Amino acid sequence: MLDSRLHDDDARVAALHRLDVLDTTIEEPFEKIVTLVRTVLAVPVATVTLVDRNRQWFKAKRGIDQNETPRSVSFCTHTIQRREPLIIEDARRDPRFAMSPLVIGPPHIRSYAGVPLRTPEGYNIGALCAMDSGRRVFSPTDIAILKNFANIVCDELELRMIAQVDHLTGALTRRGFVEQAEREIARSLRYGRPTTLVLIDLDHFKSVNDTHGHAAGDQVLMELTEIAKSMLRPSDMFGRLGGEEFAMLLPETDGNEALMVAERLRTAIARHPIQLSGGNILNVTASLGVAALGNDHPGFAAWLESADTMLYAAKSAGRNCTRLSGMG
Repeated sequence: MLDSRLHDDDARVAALHRLDVLDTTIEEPFEKIVTLVRTVLAVPVATVTLVDRNRQWFKAKRGIDQNETPRSVSFCTHTIQRREPLIIEDARRDPRFAMSPLVIGPPHIRSYAGVPLRTPEGYNIGALCAMDSGRRVFSPTDIAILKNFANIVCDELELRMIAQVDHLTGALTRRGFVEQAEREIARSLRYGRPTTLVLIDLDHFKSVNDTHGHAAGDQVLMELTEIAKSMLRPSDMFGRLGGEEFAMLLPETDGNEALMVAERLRTAIARHPIQLSGGNILNVTASLGVAALGNDHPGFAAWLESADTMLYAAKSAGRNCTRLSGMG
């Protein structure tokens, strides 16, 4: 029976991108796994490899200098096309790999064992790999060990994604938002493109919880999130930084443009009556602070401070208003 998920590369790449793990920084769980693979299997090279549309990128690696290579020369592009591990005892005698620059040049791969990394939907988004510079027969025990480690990688990828999504609202968590923001800062500064941060804080939210209960407060947070998401572009990001404070990241948007977006959101929140379960109607407002990314923002913390200063200014001005930083 044809396994369609092994042949639908568009859907497979989409599943990989949903994990939002490509080009992220070093993370300890994956580093530990490749270290253990190299130690337990006594191989010089071990990688957690993610296969994008045209490249393979190493989430964690030992014994290889590159961060990524073209997919066309990779072993893993063959691994992801199967359900069972791919075992190559002598790459020099395999016509698929004999002339690969990874075989004839560093890291001089001679033997390879790769276990597909499978998402819960059934897509192979990469492989856990063990590689040796000499001809090698991987034993059934070796493969069983590698399979177990691959299962741990898949679990870590899922936990990582869960940790980035707020369970109540579906917005990014603070951790997830900060990671996205740091990447956007690097992209924006590299290419000289504008990007703007908007902080949103619900006014008098404590009184909502005190008067109507935490269930009503949760409903307000969820409906605010829905309002915001309905107004955002696919490239925009929305996160819950904590409590009733949210943030929007608007790439390719300067401060004045972001101010208009923020004002539309503020108006939409103020005009949106919230129907509580007991029949009461609740009206809420929000204060917003806007800060365009500038060269004086070396990282997210400084950028956040600029937006937070504007949020405080909006609160001080009487709430239910928006303030834009003069930085840019």
